[in-house]
Amino acid sequence: MRTFDPSLPPASPERSRRGRVGMAALAAAFVLPLVASGCSGLDETEQRVLSGGAIGATVGTVGTAVTGGCVACGAAIGGAVGAGAGYLSDKVKLDDD
Repeated sequence: MRTFDPSLPPASPERSRRGRVGMAALAAAFVLPLVASGCSGLDETEQRVLSGGAIGATVGTVGTAVTGGCVACGAAIGGAVGAGAGYLSDKVKLDDD
């Protein structure tokens, strides 16, 4: 069993933040290729919504990991915003055609 040792320095917040950023980058490196490979049988609108959501979730995850916020919340909000942006960009493109 571990006991408290007052002679040891506390963990630095900067060190723990770097660990979270590294984990977020590692997760993104594994998830993005899987998402990209899943887009092959989708139509153009679905591809834009899915890729926008994936990009938004990645940006939200990394952004909240860097700032020390709720990573899951950042991923969820970023994914929703990205999916909405992908949908709107497709609708704008279709209106221009």
